[in-house]
Parts: sequence; C-alpha cells; structure tokens
Amino acid sequence: MLATTRLLGLAALLAVAPLAAPAAAQTADPAGAPIQALDDGLLAIMKGGKAMGFAGRAAKIGPVVDRAFDIPLMTRLSIGSAWTTTAPADQAALVAAIRKLTIAQYAGNFDGWSGESFKIAPAVETRGSDKLVRTTLEPKTGSPTAIAYRLRQSGGQWKIIDVYYQNSVSQLATRRSDFASVLARGGAKALVAHLDQLSAKAAR
Repeated sequence: MLATTRLLGLAALLAVAPLAAPAAAQTADPAGAPIQALDDGLLAIMKGGKAMGFAGRAAKIGPVVDRAFDIPLMTRLSIGSAWTTTAPADQAALVAAIRKLTIAQYAGNFDGWSGESFKIAPAVETRGSDKLVRTTLEPKTGSPTAIAYRLRQSGGQWKIIDVYYQNSVSQLATRRSDFASVLARGGAKALVAHLDQLSAKAAR
C-alpha cells in the first residue's frame, strides 16, 4: 500500500484539536531544520521500502526520531497530571515505550515510495515560546496530506512536541485521552503494555 494512503490510517490514533489563529514568522527559521531532517529520513525509508524490511526501516528512522522529537516531554505531556505521581522507573519505561511506538509507526506506515515528496511551508508560526512548522506530503498524483509540527526549545535545539494531522488533529491530545483511560484501569505498567501492543501492531 502506498505510503500516502497508509498515512491516512494514523488519523485513527489522533483526536480533533483545532489550531489557534497563527502569528506568522519568516522562513529560514531554525525550527524548520528538524522537520527537514525528519522529512529526509522518511523519504529514505520510503524509498528503501519492502526491501529494507520493517527492522531496517526502524533502525534507520530511529536516530532521526531521537534528534527531531523531545520524546521525554511528549511522554510527560501525554500522561498529564498523573506523571507527578508515577514512579521514576515507570516514567523511564513510559518514555522508552513512546519512543518505540513513534519509531514503529513511522517504520510501519512509511514503507513504500511512489514519487511522493514533502514540502515545508515558507512561514514558521510563533505560538508563545513554541514554533509551528507546516508541511505537506505530496503524492505524484492526487491531493496532498497536511502535517504540522509544534516545536519547543530543549537544550538550545528545537524539538517536536506535537504532530497535527490535516492541521487540526493533535497526536498529543489523542494520546492524553487514550492514556488516561488505560492509566485509570491499570496504572503505568498497564499503559506500557498497551503501548507495546500498539508498537507490535504497527510492525505487522
């Protein structure tokens, strides 16, 4: 199945959270650099396709994810207030599980290339202390898929903390809702198991 089509399946993991009115900033913003690196990494595994295999695609995109995303902060924001009462060992396990899931979803969904390309919007928007970089995944024929990234500085570098599908569906909001119900039923260990199940499903 084409990567463009399979990307649509990611919408099922997300929930609607409309973006606020933008405050436009000029391009050539350093916040665009990690998005360019991510786009380049995704194109590389798309072109590697089935020949590379899931494990090969995961191994290649893993370091890109580590550089582009602030996985620890994304995990904490996804857990919400329950994070402060979660044991340190469970916090570390949750961060590792979110990293594994992020890599698995990219490796599982971006598994073929049919002339698709990524385009980064020239304007980078400012949202308080964060930046929003808008992109599109453009197929050779057909309608493009809009993907926006919210970034925050960490250690002097811009890193992704949320992904918006079609400019309105927040991965962070969806995960927070999904995770809350699992945490309420079985705590952090149940959530780690849930995340591992999602990773295994993405690898099929």
